[in-house]
Amino acid sequence: MSVEVAPIQPNQARQRIRAAALKLFTERGVTKVSVSDLANAAGMARGTIYSHVPDVDNLFGDVAAELAREMTDWVVAGFAGVDDPAQRLSIGVRQYIRRAHEDPLWGRFVSRFGLSPMVIQTVMGSEPLSDLQAGISAGRYSIAHDQLLTAVTLLSGGTLAAMLPVIDGHVTWREAGSDVAELLLVALGVDRDEAKRLARCELPPLGRAPVETSIPTTTRSLLTRPQ
Repeated sequence: MSVEVAPIQPNQARQRIRAAALKLFTERGVTKVSVSDLANAAGMARGTIYSHVPDVDNLFGDVAAELAREMTDWVVAGFAGVDDPAQRLSIGVRQYIRRAHEDPLWGRFVSRFGLSPMVIQTVMGSEPLSDLQAGISAGRYSIAHDQLLTAVTLLSGGTLAAMLPVIDGHVTWREAGSDVAELLLVALGVDRDEAKRLARCELPPLGRAPVETSIPTTTRSLLTRPQ
């Protein structure tokens, strides 16, 4: 078993545990891992894991919800000065697919587990849902309020499905992102020519997480280290 040889700061320990959990969940396609497996993947002692993960059975939900909140914050950070719900949707969809290209392990985790109840619950209380509601209320979208949940699953499913061909190198993230954003906007009732234009508008830089929640370079090596 690989264990730490020097004291680890609490923030660094949490980051390493999250990185190791993300790797295990994604590679194995499971939502439960043992403390021993987590300790080996993180290069930590079991006692350190217990100190920072009171209930390992809840770890998947915690990681999934944190990633969902983090990405929402990243995307919303690029919405400054953009008030049109349709343009914001186009930006958000393409940023998700863009990040899947830049961070393939994250993309595989999200594409595999993105429709889990934990993630959907987080999304339903977030900015994307508010944007959909605003678009309906403003007549930007031609769907009814009682179709909101269906619209959320349509957007989520379409975005998640587009990630894998990008990760596997079959299409660029720009091509996949623009095509998916255009089709989703059309499905919501936006004129096709306008949808095409919005799906190809310039993207802002992809925001970054606050320092305390981002994964440092030294920890990112855990995500690709052979086990």
